[in-house]
Amino acid sequence: MDNKELYNLITNLTGIKLSGKTRTESDLIGEREVPDELYFGVQTLRGIENFQISGRTLRDFPHFINGFAYVKKAAAIANTQVGQMDKSICEAICKACDEIISGKLHENFVVDLIQGGAGTSTNMCANEVIANRALEIIGKSKGDYKTISPNDHINHAQSTNDSYPSSIHIAFLLYNKDLIASLERLVASFRTKAREFDKVIKMGRTQLQDAVPMTLGQEFNAFANTLHTEIENLNCAVSWLEYINMGATAIGTGLNCHADYPKICVSELAKMTGFDLEPSEDLIEATPDTSGFVSYHSAIKRLAIKLSKTCNDLRLLASGPRAGLAEINLPKMQPGSSIMPGKVNPVIPEVVNQVCFKVFGNETTVEFASEAAQLQLNVMEPVIVEALHESILYMVNAMDTLRTLCIDGITANADRTREMVLHNIGIVTALNPVIGYKTSTAIAKEALETGRGVYELVLEKGILDKTTLDKVLEPESMCTFNVK
Repeated sequence: MDNKELYNLITNLTGIKLSGKTRTESDLIGEREVPDELYFGVQTLRGIENFQISGRTLRDFPHFINGFAYVKKAAAIANTQVGQMDKSICEAICKACDEIISGKLHENFVVDLIQGGAGTSTNMCANEVIANRALEIIGKSKGDYKTISPNDHINHAQSTNDSYPSSIHIAFLLYNKDLIASLERLVASFRTKAREFDKVIKMGRTQLQDAVPMTLGQEFNAFANTLHTEIENLNCAVSWLEYINMGATAIGTGLNCHADYPKICVSELAKMTGFDLEPSEDLIEATPDTSGFVSYHSAIKRLAIKLSKTCNDLRLLASGPRAGLAEINLPKMQPGSSIMPGKVNPVIPEVVNQVCFKVFGNETTVEFASEAAQLQLNVMEPVIVEALHESILYMVNAMDTLRTLCIDGITANADRTREMVLHNIGIVTALNPVIGYKTSTAIAKEALETGRGVYELVLEKGILDKTTLDKVLEPESMCTFNVK
């Protein structure tokens, strides 16, 4: 890629208009001209060239960028406290990190999220952006790395192998809050509908066959409860990410790291983020281990399974409108066919189903990438990050879409559901305690064979008198509880 192509790409990725003015930077590979408007440097430039993979860059994941800013700020403070960094440099680094946490400079984080090198390009992007902004803060020019260096100062006492995973642990602790908030809103929507449908009698079904009566409110309350359970499960799973390996440096031995630095750094991170962060007990074990991501994504998958099942049920309950169950009406969102006039499809539950399928696929990616760890490092963490973030982002968008464009607007066909209960053979189950299973089975069989109703057959055969039968078969009495 020549400079013209590269600079056009950078402009498209960052939205920053380049003047043509450059500064010369160098690394192990050699010298490069870096556009002076950019806060990142030569190593980020190489990362942009090398990894045009997913089209998703770091700037699409603000919590990840902020996770790095927290880590670099905490590292600077810890290094200063142990006498490894000048206080004035620490202050400049902290100010630069605070700006990033507030949302500034994110346009400079444009390395593709999927990359080789175990995240080195991402770590160096953070190091370079923070270094160049810190230089400006103290009145120096970008690229004056003799004064503040991406490696010697911003990355002091660190390796990509501890700063990268620690940053993404913090990022997903933050993203989990977004996921939980969306889930709580969806649960509340289902509960509202459950109260609205509390008196709507309908038939329950097992194996897609008629079972016994219930209320539509009970059904929607069950949707709410099954999803609400996942809040605790997500919070439990994400708690594994509160253990971080800061101070591990390259492989967990803490080479080039002051003995007191890890504890101070993690303590500072806990204060900054508000999370109960703790140092990993065995840094050599923790550095290649990504099982925390496996556990957390499994919790997301479990939520996706339940959400997909719920959407399947909504589509069944709304099927028809003339030749299906037609117990509920989903909001009409768009014409459903280019050839069949009047057709309206359940497009919102359908799209949520598809999101859940993406999550199922991402689960496989996370598992394979975690298993691929070798010896003292897992170099596949970038694709774990991409898969996890995609699952969370899609799930948040899907749950918000389902809530606002579907659940909130659902109405019930109460007359139809009641009619199906009163004419359903399934109500014979309520007669079991009164007339016995054998007699109930005979009544049900005859009703099926003749097309006659259970009610009239019981009276005709003199099995029960009308008063007793009416009391036993009152649909409302067969629903054991109402929605609170």
